[in-house]
Amino acid sequence: MTDPTPGARAPQGFFYPRTATGRAGLLPPPPWYYSGDLLTVEYRTDPDAVAALLPAPLSLADEDPGAVALIWADWQSCGASREELLDPVRSQYKEAFVVVRCSFEGRTFSRCAYIWVDKDFAMLRGIHQGYPKKLGSIQMTRSHPMTEGAPVLGPGGRFGATLAAADRRLAQAVITLREPSDSNGFVNGHPMAHHRWLPSIDGAGDAFVELISSGGKSASIGATFRADVDELTLFESPWEELADLPVREIIGGYYRQIGVVWDGGTTLWRG
Repeated sequence: MTDPTPGARAPQGFFYPRTATGRAGLLPPPPWYYSGDLLTVEYRTDPDAVAALLPAPLSLADEDPGAVALIWADWQSCGASREELLDPVRSQYKEAFVVVRCSFEGRTFSRCAYIWVDKDFAMLRGIHQGYPKKLGSIQMTRSHPMTEGAPVLGPGGRFGATLAAADRRLAQAVITLREPSDSNGFVNGHPMAHHRWLPSIDGAGDAFVELISSGGKSASIGATFRADVDELTLFESPWEELADLPVREIIGGYYRQIGVVWDGGTTLWRG
C-alpha cells in the first residue's frame, strides 16, 4: 500500500497511541522498573474451579492444584529515564490480582487469572504482558517508619486491604505480621504463563493467540514477613467471578517490600 503522504514521519512510540513525536504514548519501551509493597493471602479452593480458568494447552499443577494467591500491591514504576517518578500520576498505581498455578509440558508455572488496576498505563502494560487487567479500586494500609499513623512493619503490625470494581466490593483482607520470612508464599513463585489474545476484526475467532512466559529480569527483596490471616472475605458481583474461587482453607499470609525489573518474555506456544 502506498503512503498517501510521501515523506511523512513514521509514527513513534512503543505502544498506543503512536504519534509523529511519540510524546502521547502511554508506555516507554522496556525495561520497566517497579518498587512496591505486596500483601498476599494464600488459600485453597476447589481444584475444578482452578481448572475452569486454564485454557489449552495448560492443565492443573500436579501438586496442590487448588492453591490460590490473592495479592494486593502498591507500586511505583517507571521506564529507563525515570522521568515518571517526578510526575507521580504517571508512576504510582495499585492493583489486586489472583494467581493460580498450572502445568505446561511438565513444567509448573504461575498464572494471573484476574487482575484489577487503577491507572490506564498499568492496564496497557497488562495487554502487552498477557495480564487480563480491568479497572478497579484498590486500597491498602501503608507502612511508614513513623508509626503514629501507621502500623509497625514488624511482628504485631496489622494491615488491611480492599478491592472493588464497578461499584461492588469484591474482596477484603486483614493480616497481622508474625515473624520475618524468607518466602512470600509458593503460588506466585514461578515464571508466569499468560495468553495474549487479539480477536479477529470480522468476528471469526481470534486473529492472534500465543502463550507466553515472563517474569522479573531481576529483583531486590526487602522486608518480608509471614502473617496470620485475620480475615479474607470474597463477595458476589453480577460482573465478576472472583467469588467462584471460594475459600476452603487458609494457607497463610505474607507482606513483602520488593523491587523488580521487567524486560520481556518468551513465546511458549502459538495457537
